[in-house]
Amino acid sequence: RFAREGYALGLVARPAAKLEGYVAELTAEGIQAVGVAADAADANSLNGAFAAIHDQLGHTDVLVYNAAYITQGTPSTLDPEAFVADFRVNVVGALIAAQACIPHMRAAGQGMILLTGGGLALYPAAAYSSLAVGKAALRNLTKSLHDELKSDGIHVATVTIAGFVQEGTYFDPAKIAEAYFDLYAQPADSLDWEIVYAQPQE
Repeated sequence: RFAREGYALGLVARPAAKLEGYVAELTAEGIQAVGVAADAADANSLNGAFAAIHDQLGHTDVLVYNAAYITQGTPSTLDPEAFVADFRVNVVGALIAAQACIPHMRAAGQGMILLTGGGLALYPAAAYSSLAVGKAALRNLTKSLHDELKSDGIHVATVTIAGFVQEGTYFDPAKIAEAYFDLYAQPADSLDWEIVYAQPQE
């Protein structure tokens, strides 16, 4: 969606082969894109990825953090180490990514940070307690960053997706992408920090 507005894309993910495929698809559509393999749970790896992208494309104008790790299990059965590992991807990685872009955005006096939330932040489910805690913490982090950075001209927001992403449904990725862009396109005097993307009640 952002590429249609003329943005070059820097992609970060763990599987290098998938990244190569995505970059090839985007390039075939005439979109400038680079891909860097990195692990969102590893600060050095993630910071290195942003450094490589900035070297190739310049500073980040819009950051979209979409990484998540899901360990199923109720609170009483979760392995504490797995819980912490999930949190590193679901929340800490978002913080590291934001911190990699904030100095450049502050210097420019503008920027957009979009963090992908989930309905579990609002309506926790015991079977997905690790992800629910992560999405609740990410929502909290979004609001804190929004309050801190709005005076610097940086808009921080989350799309709280209250459903399972699936093509051909209300939660089709293309439709959700419009919610991200709606936040980006908001006027400077009316900036939301959250859109709850939920199926309308009949």
